[in-house]
Amino acid sequence: MKLHAATAGAYNLITAYGEGYVAVNGQRHESSLIVTPEQVLRWDVVAFENLTAEHFEKLKELNAEIILLGSGARQRFPHPSLAASLAGLEVMDVKAACRTYNILVAEGRKVAAALLLR
Repeated sequence: MKLHAATAGAYNLITAYGEGYVAVNGQRHESSLIVTPEQVLRWDVVAFENLTAEHFEKLKELNAEIILLGSGARQRFPHPSLAASLAGLEVMDVKAACRTYNILVAEGRKVAAALLLR
């Protein structure tokens, strides 16, 4: 699915997504990543089953108001002990996380989307 921004700006927006990929500002990514309005970071998580507390600590360092965890093709919740130190975590499938991220960026919110693509 292609997504189009209502206004152009200097922020990172998710412009498309599909099975196994996400495009940020038109650039296709096929491995897990973290997207914030200011940066796109590689996230070294191969699959949902490989999530550790350290992965969530990296998200905490972003100081985002809201963190969207796109847990893959379907919504899956990580064990509570993994994300215990992380406030503002919302879990959804990748497609919903992409749509929600763009809405929150348009609202000027301090958001990060951590997207598991496999």
